[in-house]
Amino acid sequence: FQTPRPPFRPLVCVAPPPTGCLPIMAGRDDLAALREQTALASSAAVSVSDLDLAYQLQLAEAIQASLRLDALASNPSSSKGKAPVAASSSSSSLSQPAPAPPEPSDASYALAIHAADLARAEEDHRYAEACRAYYARAAASACVAAHDAIFARELAAVPEDQWAHDGDNIERPLDSTKPLFRVMFKGMASKEVVGSRDWDPRVAVLAVALCDSQGKVVLRIQKPVEGFVGGRMMLEAMALTEGLQAALGLGIQSIRILNDYKALHNHMRGIWRPKQAKLAEMIDQVLSVAKKFKQCEISLVERGKLDYVMKLARDSILSQIAKAVAVNASKEKRETCAICLEDTDVSKIHVVEGCAHHFCFCCMKEHVKVKLLHGTLPACPQDGCTTKLTMEGSKIFLSPRLLDIMVQRIREGQIPATQKIYCPYPKCSALMSLSEMKHPLQESSSKYTIADAATLRKCVKCRGSFCISWTGCLVTTTRVGTPKLVQMMRSYRTLHGSSCGANVSNAST
Repeated sequence: FQTPRPPFRPLVCVAPPPTGCLPIMAGRDDLAALREQTALASSAAVSVSDLDLAYQLQLAEAIQASLRLDALASNPSSSKGKAPVAASSSSSSLSQPAPAPPEPSDASYALAIHAADLARAEEDHRYAEACRAYYARAAASACVAAHDAIFARELAAVPEDQWAHDGDNIERPLDSTKPLFRVMFKGMASKEVVGSRDWDPRVAVLAVALCDSQGKVVLRIQKPVEGFVGGRMMLEAMALTEGLQAALGLGIQSIRILNDYKALHNHMRGIWRPKQAKLAEMIDQVLSVAKKFKQCEISLVERGKLDYVMKLARDSILSQIAKAVAVNASKEKRETCAICLEDTDVSKIHVVEGCAHHFCFCCMKEHVKVKLLHGTLPACPQDGCTTKLTMEGSKIFLSPRLLDIMVQRIREGQIPATQKIYCPYPKCSALMSLSEMKHPLQESSSKYTIADAATLRKCVKCRGSFCISWTGCLVTTTRVGTPKLVQMMRSYRTLHGSSCGANVSNAST
């Protein structure tokens, strides 16, 4: 009788989560300590409650005694009448209802909450223990399933003649040891400097790959090293440390390190001893992490067997270089304002004409606004710089209102003090020079005579008339007096000031 060949059915198993992902809880000793703390907290809560009850009872007795004494003092009588009073008071005290139970104190509430927290922690501990047991059973089931899958593949590969001869005797014992994982690593740095300065650090990366016993990648790491300054040995040691720590985090117990750098291999074997203190410290750290595994082997292999991590390192370097170039380009498009010290886009930076000092629009607007409201013409905000701001250069960051004020301040600076004239009308106040003001004879009007030309002027903006002998004295022919008086004043070349009330006459009369 020949046993038929079993059909090949590939088993699909789901690996349990690594032990490093389980919550870290206390052991059996901690659980006993939690139980003891829970008992102590419960007893303390009961004791405090008893003390509160005793205090309330004592307080009630003291109040009753005080009431009896007050009753005896308010009703003095003979010794014969004292007994009935005492009896009546005692009977009334007996007839009174019992005091209500005292309310729990804050300490009782706090102790009760503490006891509840301890009970919850104890429940969490029991749940963690159950989770560990469940994951242990799941891991064992996964190992059995993986073993069965490998054995099924081996059986499917057995030739028919061998299977017919000794197929009943083929067996594969279940190995209780953990599978051996492989750690491939590579530390690499770029040859060129990405920064704008020659002393900027190069781009350095760490690449790690963890493979199972079948060669399948279970974990891949690509990590940049910021500001790295060192050689290849340091980078390779850092990459190996990163890979070993990742394997420990996944709960891996047996590993094989694949290394293509002979110098690092000699350092790990103890053949060489690094002379640099920093490198020696890194090698000691690698050896310390390697001792945490139950099985750790290191093998020197050819460079071609690490093509996967080499590609990971190159891709990571290219990505970091692209990011660095983008960052440098963005930095070149931004400048730091000397006032607010903020990095601002160059499109929002104002360059002062004449001195080339750079400031952001917000700071320039506030500086010009303060200067204009104080009545001065704004200059460059740089300390010690006296370059005046121009109207054309300030249009980009000033509002229309501030632009009008700036125009007025610039005109004030251009007109000499002896030639400045302001319109006396409150709603106008326009600035003019003596040469800009209009004479009455320049207009086709019969309101004024030739004698008015000596003292009378008109505003170029509101066209109001005023007397330049006394600035602000408005001129009118209809304010006071009769038409006959006004006609007489005109005949004598005399006008009447509406604000000061004085008569203005021509000096030639």
